[in-house]
Amino acid sequence: MSDSSRNLDDLSSFLKSCEGADSKQRIKFYNSWAETYEQDHIAMGYRVPHQAVAFLLENFSGRPEEVQVLDVACGTGLVANLMVELGFKHFVGVDGSQGMLDQAAKTGLYKELKLALLGTEPLPAQTGFFDVVMIIGALRDGFVPFGVIRELCLAAKPGGYVCMSRNGRESESGNQYKVSLEKELLLMEEEGLWSHVITKEIDRYMIDVYDDSDHVQSERYIHGTMYLYRKALQ
Repeated sequence: MSDSSRNLDDLSSFLKSCEGADSKQRIKFYNSWAETYEQDHIAMGYRVPHQAVAFLLENFSGRPEEVQVLDVACGTGLVANLMVELGFKHFVGVDGSQGMLDQAAKTGLYKELKLALLGTEPLPAQTGFFDVVMIIGALRDGFVPFGVIRELCLAAKPGGYVCMSRNGRESESGNQYKVSLEKELLLMEEEGLWSHVITKEIDRYMIDVYDDSDHVQSERYIHGTMYLYRKALQ
């Protein structure tokens, strides 16, 4: 059976093969996954990019065609593809996988695409430049360290927005990640770096292909959270 015809059981086995991988192994995994990444996420009921873009627009009043967007952990370009349909035109993408960036380049939407392993290498983005910074799907344990959010804030221009989503899959490390992330969000607010705009819980983040319980697989969903912050004007 080809990769293009993976069902949920196939995807479960495939994703579990990457559990416990170190950063180099994870990059190799994502490079190998890039060509079928989008169709596999459709199979997993992954609608977070749609939800995140709608979440941003509900709370954003700028002119999309003038907005500079930094798409962090951009993958194959799912977020930019949705935003361009709504009038956004100016994108810079960053990802740790060259295979993903190669797929994103095929969209023709990004004026720049940059390779960086977040948390290990600095975020390669101009300071204080972007009207909107997006990081969708990568804030979770074992992926992007929560401390990277300070770099996202730094890249936003004064008054710019930082839109984030967090995978809420239940685990000891995942729960600790949530606590640490939200503590850092609050600390940055207390430091005057940004202000909280809105937080929204998502019931159906994606199907939990890691769940081995007896429930019907299509009914097992991971929950998640979306956060929107606005950088201080000074």
